[in-house]
Amino acid sequence: MDILLLVWNLIVFSLYGIDKRRSIKNEWRISEKALLSCAFFMGGVGAFLGMTAFRHKTKKRKFQILIPLFVVLNFYIYKLYF
Repeated sequence: MDILLLVWNLIVFSLYGIDKRRSIKNEWRISEKALLSCAFFMGGVGAFLGMTAFRHKTKKRKFQILIPLFVVLNFYIYKLYF
């Protein structure tokens, strides 16, 4: 299960990088709803690291609040069920 979570968080991290690149190139974007949903479903660490590494969505208030909240929630769920 740990490897699955690692892979999932790498995918979420990559999504933030892809969306950042697309925003720079003015191309079709990944929706904020999709980015937040991926973070909520056990991808909080990948989302947080993606936001930090790519400096993406760091000024958006809902990302500033929800992503750290999802990280804490994800850790709680992980400790409780895995």
